[in-house]
Amino acid sequence: MAQIANIEVQDEINANANKFYEIFRSKGYLLPKICPNIIKDLQVLKSDGSSVDSIKQWTYIAAREVTKHYKSFKATVQVTIGGDGCSHSSSSSVKWNIEYQKQNEAVPTPNKYLDFVVILTDKVDAYLLNNA
Repeated sequence: MAQIANIEVQDEINANANKFYEIFRSKGYLLPKICPNIIKDLQVLKSDGSSVDSIKQWTYIAAREVTKHYKSFKATVQVTIGGDGCSHSSSSSVKWNIEYQKQNEAVPTPNKYLDFVVILTDKVDAYLLNNA
């Protein structure tokens, strides 16, 4: 039986770190607008969508592949404020962790989803910088 495993990636953003985190914490409804060719929909399945125990379902291109290959798949984002957190001259750090369990050992490690979250990070960063 496949074990639960983790992979992670870190990226830098120039937008305000608090505003960036807020997109994922409580303004996920903006993601289909920010990344229409990646994110199709975001629904809150549990809680209010803002609290720690909230569960959100993202509908994105290749979503069926996730449910086909992985028993569980959970992405977590952590934003670390750089500098004063408000200045565009200092970057902040965004770390994504993907916890997953393969359906079987033949399923590959989901490394391509790290590329996905980096693209997502970059698009949200650009959106915030252009709409500040």
